[in-house]
Amino acid sequence: MSKPTWTAIRKSLKGWEPAALLALIKDLHDASPNNRHFLLARVGAVEGGGEAFESFRKRVVEPFYPARGEPKLKLGEARKAIREYHKATGNTAGTIELLLAYIETGTAFTCDFGDIDARFYDGLCSAIDELAERVKREGLAMWETVSPRFGALVIKTNGIGWGYHDHLRYTCGELEEHFPA
Repeated sequence: MSKPTWTAIRKSLKGWEPAALLALIKDLHDASPNNRHFLLARVGAVEGGGEAFESFRKRVVEPFYPARGEPKLKLGEARKAIREYHKATGNTAGTIELLLAYIETGTAFTCDFGDIDARFYDGLCSAIDELAERVKREGLAMWETVSPRFGALVIKTNGIGWGYHDHLRYTCGELEEHFPA
């Protein structure tokens, strides 16, 4: 038996009653945490997004500053939350906000606990690069919104090694050139 294609599934679903579709969505919700996060983001984005967005923000901050216990620094989980949010909502401004929260929280963490390691700073630099690309695509209004926070990060990271401060300062300068005052 061959795997059903989306076209076949879609054709079948078109004949379903609304109650049956809701039951299917409930089953998908219950099937996995990833499905729950996706549905929460999608429905939250349609309804204004406050609570849904905050649940994603929490998932971004939690690897650095967990509510209980010691930090695990599972930064891949934080980045996964950002990707899931963007995939579920398509909300670029929210995605940029989550990227900024990731970078700001990582910076606060290294300021609070001292030098980490190359992998940690490489992850932050990767988020900085993604943020810069998204800001460039969004335009001047977005840059004007994030530039004060970006500038504060450059100041806060002065003295942090591993090339982190240099990368942040360079990227900020690049964005300032891209969006001249």
